[in-house]
Amino acid sequence: MSSSATLVKEIELEHTSKGVISVSHLPEPYGAGSDSVVSIGINLKGEAGQPQWKAHIPYDNVDAVIEALKEAKEKYSK
Repeated sequence: MSSSATLVKEIELEHTSKGVISVSHLPEPYGAGSDSVVSIGINLKGEAGQPQWKAHIPYDNVDAVIEALKEAKEKYSK
């Protein structure tokens, strides 16, 4: 995670021994003047600041992503 990232929340990753999901605010991720994003990272070793996988989601897309996640949960979770 970039040193300019601000951790918003760390969530335990279910079904792992130490995994974490990190949600962070990341300003100008693609250089000066680029729009800020929310960064969702996953680390299986419990190191929230060092995500092994990450997705950058523009704030303009956050509501649509939340709706898609809710839809997936309703349709496919146990």
